[in-house]
Amino acid sequence: MNQMSVSQFKAKCLAVLAQVAETGAPVLVTRYGKPVARVVPPPKPAGSDWIGSMKDTGRILGDIVEPVGDLDDWEALH
Repeated sequence: MNQMSVSQFKAKCLAVLAQVAETGAPVLVTRYGKPVARVVPPPKPAGSDWIGSMKDTGRILGDIVEPVGDLDDWEALH
């Protein structure tokens, strides 16, 4: 993790933010050698991967193989 003092961060703030956004590497900001902040890229949006997002949420309620009603009730079969 990159490390820099508060005064360095203040002088190069926009460049540091661009670097973190581009590389994803966090930067530790220190004051008198002690950590005071950590600059990290934002998390990826939760909804970005919609494929599989509904996995294991459905339930089967009854027989899914047999027809719902009598075959005589279906006009398309006449």
